[in-house]
Amino acid sequence: MDDVLYWIIIGFIAGALSGAVVGGRTARGCLPNVVVGILGAIVGGWLAGQLGFERGTTFIAVTVVAVIGAIVVRVILEAISPTDRG
Repeated sequence: MDDVLYWIIIGFIAGALSGAVVGGRTARGCLPNVVVGILGAIVGGWLAGQLGFERGTTFIAVTVVAVIGAIVVRVILEAISPTDRG
């Protein structure tokens, strides 16, 4: 149970920071930020492994990897989200 809470906290931080960096039309708020952040942590961890980086276990290392992954996820969401045409 502690791990779930830890990943929710990391997810919220990563999602909020990625939203500040990318901006755009994607959904904002606690739940969307947590979802983007947790997906970002997964994507960031995978990318780090593919690039040969060792995965850190400190709070800062995990947060940095999650934020980078969340930025990637948010950029992809921005690219595929419909634009407002009016």
